[in-house]
Amino acid sequence: MLLLFDIDGTLVGAAAAAHRDALYAALLEVHGVDASALTRPLSPAGRTDGEISRALLLQAGVSALRIDDRADDVREVCCREYARLCPPSLADRVLPGIPDLLQWLSEIDDVRLSLVTGNYEPVARLKLARAGLGRHFPSGQGAFGSDAEDRAALPPLARRRAGADGVSYPRDQTIVIGDTPRDIACALADGLRCFAVATGPFATSQLDDADRVAADGHELLEVFGEFL
Repeated sequence: MLLLFDIDGTLVGAAAAAHRDALYAALLEVHGVDASALTRPLSPAGRTDGEISRALLLQAGVSALRIDDRADDVREVCCREYARLCPPSLADRVLPGIPDLLQWLSEIDDVRLSLVTGNYEPVARLKLARAGLGRHFPSGQGAFGSDAEDRAALPPLARRRAGADGVSYPRDQTIVIGDTPRDIACALADGLRCFAVATGPFATSQLDDADRVAADGHELLEVFGEFL
């Protein structure tokens, strides 16, 4: 099985402040836009960093062409600023039950742990490293907000990277694990199963489109125990 984990709200919680500040710093440096002054709120849950950037910049009146032309610059500045702003340790932000779940899964033959996250990859890797979870997710695998702005494009890319000899990892052996309806939607767009966990901003009743819904990491371990 290939298990594609989201990060924010799924593996770690309450770790968004430095990430938000890094992205806002990038928008200010690259586009001169103070995103904190924008009046229409935008929920980042389940969105890619590129999608969030575009929505904020469009709200500020920046043209789509200019957004496209400077997307790489925004990504580079955001990743640089996140490396500066990220707390030395995020161990206290790891959600309940997640360390035991990942350790148990990593010891099962034929189970591969990977990522599908809207974070730019350097942000994702540093966030997991500071949370003490990075060892479970090998480099060269997964798919990130730096790969595509559209989250629906990420699971096929993660399966391709996990495959061999030019053949993507099979859909029927892949599961997306996330905490938002957007995680569920990106799984469904690729014909994948999704296990949702209600540790983010959405209640279990709002995650009904998932194949299974768990209240937290402890319950998610039980779900995988039954499934595997």
